[in-house]
Order: sequence, then structure tokens, then C-alpha cells
Amino acid sequence: MRPRTHSVAMTALALILALLAPASPVGAQTGGDAAPAADQNWQTAAGGKMSFEVASIRESPDSVHTMNFRWDDEAPFTPNGGYFSARNFLVNYIEFAYKLPLTDEEEGTLLQHLPRWAREDNFVIQARASGNPTRDQMRLMMQSLLAERFMLAVHFESREETVAALTLIEPGKTGPALRPHREGPPCDLQGAGSVGSSSQEVIRPFPFKCGFLDLVELPNHQRRLGARNVTMGKIANGLARVEWQGHTLVDETGLNGGYDFKIEWAPAPAIAAPFTEDNPSDSGGPTFQMALKDQLGLKLVKRRATVRVLLIDHVERPSEN
Repeated sequence: MRPRTHSVAMTALALILALLAPASPVGAQTGGDAAPAADQNWQTAAGGKMSFEVASIRESPDSVHTMNFRWDDEAPFTPNGGYFSARNFLVNYIEFAYKLPLTDEEEGTLLQHLPRWAREDNFVIQARASGNPTRDQMRLMMQSLLAERFMLAVHFESREETVAALTLIEPGKTGPALRPHREGPPCDLQGAGSVGSSSQEVIRPFPFKCGFLDLVELPNHQRRLGARNVTMGKIANGLARVEWQGHTLVDETGLNGGYDFKIEWAPAPAIAAPFTEDNPSDSGGPTFQMALKDQLGLKLVKRRATVRVLLIDHVERPSEN
């Protein structure tokens, strides 16, 4: 759920995860609204409710977080025989199980309402499933495991919130660094015979591989974020993960299909307020808002919108085995 990055740790932005009090009856996805269509789609496509064959959980004093495969969808995944192994906080397992990457601020809000053990204790989870499940099938198995062992009960709810809508400055027109994937270098450069081209961008596009976000640190404290052959929804998520703070960021460009993009900017100070006209930073590079406009042809517009959120009804400390 984090963009691949070099020499810098980034945070993620998507749905809000919160704690509902008082606790509702124990059970997975109980009470409130049913899961929204978008959430049901990936779960249905993955096969619906399923469980690991065997699983063990234990607390760990080790503060290092580990996982035996990348949890974010931008990263490649090769089925590994159904083996799951990780050391992490409970909130991170919930994020994985329900495809809910969160900002540091959102995680902080959640942690304030969780029991102390859920905020401070790391849990090692090792599990095995039959066959060769996909990453999304592993998510479904984790949902069952959390319900059975942590007594986790959740439900979805609709809320009216202020969001940051990512829109085109001019309808139907994108900036020079945002274009349909079909107009750029193909994903299979060797197969397409494009490696010998005189164009450096075709020889070595950024990022070289398709389907995931790549973030690099540039000189003078600037950053470059890019991806190839991804949807505008993933681009919005990627922009939010590395720079945008405050409101949920949603895609309202109306652009469909796969896109390539690359944006370079100077990160704003942590105290910079959203939805303001930014001034050039000390690095001399463009600010995030300026880069959005000049490089991608995009802008952020504040508006009210209905957002689907996942709420936690109940959770308990698991018994080890």
C-alpha cells in the first residue's frame, strides 16, 4: 500500500478507519450498512469468504515490522504456495485485510480509540492455505482470521465529508507529463523492439516497469513520482500517499483506461495548509500544487462528498497458539 521508494519513508491515504462505540455483537462485518459495491467487487472476484488451513499468533517484543510479500497492489505478487508470515501492529493487519491504506493522521485517530495493547503490541502471524492463493484471497483469509482470533467485528457506513477532488484544469486536456499509456513506451520494451530507439524516454522510461508507483529523491530536496499503465484512481492514491494531507483525495478527472505520469516537485513544509496558493520553496523547485497544474494539468478542488468508511465494532486480545 505504499509506493516503492528510495531513501524515504512515505505514508498512504485512502479510506478512514475508525472505532465505533459502544461495541456491537461480535462477528465479521456485522451491523450497519453492507459493504459498498466497490468493496464487494474485489471480495467477490477473489472468491468470497475463505480461511487459512492453519494459523498461529504470538506477541513479539521485536519492533521491526516484516512481511513475506508486499501487501500493496502496486507491487508485483507471485503466488507463494499459500504461506503468510508477518510481524506487525493490529491496525496494519486490518489495513491489509480490507484494502485500507491510511495516512499517519488517520492511523493516529484510530489508535487513540483502540485498547492500549492494540496500539503498542506487535503480533507475529504465520499461516498456511491450500493451493496457490492470490494476494486478494490472502486478504479474505486474514479477514476470517481477525474475526476468529481477535474477535474483530466491522461494518461499513456512509458519511458526508470534505474531500479534495482531483480534476482537470481544462476538460479533456492533460498536462505534458500525463498521457494515455498507448502513447508512451510499451510495458514489454524488448518484445516491442523499442530498446534501440534514440529517445531516452523510450530506452529507459520512468518507472521502467509498469503497474506500480515509483518514488525517488532528487537533488535539492525534490521528489519524483511516476507510474506507467495505471488508472487515474491509482494516480490519485499515489499523489495522496506522498504529499497530500488533510482531506481524502478522490479522482474526478473522468479519465478512463491506463495512463503514464511523472511529477517532480519540492515537498512543502509540514505546516503548509491545504487548498492555498503555494509559493516556490527554498529548493527552487515547484510546489506540489504548481507541479500538478503545470506538469499534469490537474488541480485540487475542495468539496463535500459521500465517503464509505469501515468502522470497527469490537476487538479482543487474541489467545496465542
